[in-house]
Amino acid sequence: MRKVLFLSICFFLITQNSSAQSKDETTIRNILKEQSAEWNKGNLETFMQGYWKSDSVMFIGNNGITYGWQNTLDDYKKGYPDTAAMGKLNFDILEVKRLSVLYFFVVGKWHLTRSIGDVGGVFTLLFKKVKNKWVIVADHSS
Repeated sequence: MRKVLFLSICFFLITQNSSAQSKDETTIRNILKEQSAEWNKGNLETFMQGYWKSDSVMFIGNNGITYGWQNTLDDYKKGYPDTAAMGKLNFDILEVKRLSVLYFFVVGKWHLTRSIGDVGGVFTLLFKKVKNKWVIVADHSS
């Protein structure tokens, strides 16, 4: 009887953990879908809602390291001043990996289809659960 109870508890815990992970991964994938949709509407401020609104958020790009949510938004506005420069964004998510209860690591490719010439590259994102919400705390895009 104890063995059956023990196995039942183990099964319950395993299935609960995997469903929680699946829910978190789905949430993160949805954040990226929302970001892409907002970018494609030309809404940089709404696109940035996927990032941690903190001076500690880190963006690493071709121009080096930028710290801070507002500084990152300002850099996006400089680099993509209009919808022609922004184009249409598409993400190809290659890997979403849980690192801990609080962190996920995401690897993917980005591509902008633009009338002024297409561009693309790769990215790595570090998501953290802050105040019960998944946000990007570090972005390395090249």
